[in-house]
Amino acid sequence: MQLYPAIDLKNGQCVRLKQGEFKDITVYSDKPEEIAAKWQSKGATFLHLVDLDGALAGHSVNKEVVRKIAATVSIPIQMGGGIRKEEDIEFVLSLGVSRVIIGTKAAENPEFIRNMVNKFGQERIVAGIDAKNGMVAVEGWEKISDITASDLANRMKEYGIRHVVYTDIARDGMLSGPNVDYTKKLTDETGLDIIASGGMSSMEDLKELYHAGIHGAIIGKALYENRIDLEEAIDAFEDSTIRGGRIDGM
Repeated sequence: MQLYPAIDLKNGQCVRLKQGEFKDITVYSDKPEEIAAKWQSKGATFLHLVDLDGALAGHSVNKEVVRKIAATVSIPIQMGGGIRKEEDIEFVLSLGVSRVIIGTKAAENPEFIRNMVNKFGQERIVAGIDAKNGMVAVEGWEKISDITASDLANRMKEYGIRHVVYTDIARDGMLSGPNVDYTKKLTDETGLDIIASGGMSSMEDLKELYHAGIHGAIIGKALYENRIDLEEAIDAFEDSTIRGGRIDGM
């Protein structure tokens, strides 16, 4: 299972929100590039960035910070937040990002995804499916659409998507555990590489996802509040061993 330490960006700072509420914000660092370097030093093999300002503005906002992070680390980066046009994709890739996550546009204009996969390839374009009670949310989670997460995931598969970041908004930043059942449902129904996001709080949460056959997990607040040790998690779930023992012996 691929692990993705998360760095959420707002006003050039590394922050975390609760349930996507911009009024409920915690600032962890005003130098996100140092946080990125820290996660890489602890063994991270991929980073997950979110431009929170971009998600609301509809275009990349924290570009200089993203450029700095990409120049600081050597591991690949996936990023979402306000990426809604072809030019946005080209620009974000030019900053040194490896994969772009498209959320709002995927829900509102799925054909756009098909065109972008055809142009940039499966490994560059990730569909972001953010949902509340199974319904897709758009525009920085400010609006709930009438599309189910399952229907959107299946359409994304038809259009060539391989990777999907699935976020359960109700659990995001709450340390309440991921929605394992629904994430597994999406994985089983589509056969896609579903990356779970939202609610990760402990090694036990990661273990549940691992045993459910989930492809990846994004870890945010639990890392910043020392509830999950990244090195230990990587040993356990990326290498399938923990402290020299099999994961099943945890």
